[in-house]
Amino acid sequence: MKIIVATHNAHKLSEMAAILPRGIELVADDPGAEETSDTFEGNALIKARAAAALHPGEWVMADDSGLEVDALGGAPGVRSARYAGEPVSTARNNAKLLSALEGVKNRTARFRCCIAIVSPDGMEHIAEGRCEGSIAAEPSGAEGFGYDPLFVPDGCDKTFAELGPEEKNAISHRGRALAEARRFFE
Repeated sequence: MKIIVATHNAHKLSEMAAILPRGIELVADDPGAEETSDTFEGNALIKARAAAALHPGEWVMADDSGLEVDALGGAPGVRSARYAGEPVSTARNNAKLLSALEGVKNRTARFRCCIAIVSPDGMEHIAEGRCEGSIAAEPSGAEGFGYDPLFVPDGCDKTFAELGPEEKNAISHRGRALAEARRFFE
């Protein structure tokens, strides 16, 4: 089975390939659709619909995900990748987040992932996953990407960046969303 994935993010594509069952071929084709929604679901649908228009009759999938910090009113949210502005910089995003939380005791947060799927017959499906946790006082670990060095999932004493890929994928927001999405492909 082949699925067109509307992304240019090699890290996301790699995680998806590791989580989905063998025999599913993921082909990246970012349609360059502008993410204009203020929700993860809306942005995932924008990208999935644009990719489906380029690949009629194919399975298409798009993901929009990000970090929501309670003390920041849900920020960075849908602006997670561009939290510190353009050009996109993980180091600047992480530094801005730590600065915004300086002296803040409530560091609860969650990663959210919405996956929009368009089936070959044009039906649309949404799968969502969440991972609750908190923001560490300083970055730690070398695995993962984005805010992974700062995010400590509930029940763990390590950041996502300190967990191995299998351990992270088993509990992550993307892993949970893809587990839900699998039923649409089966």
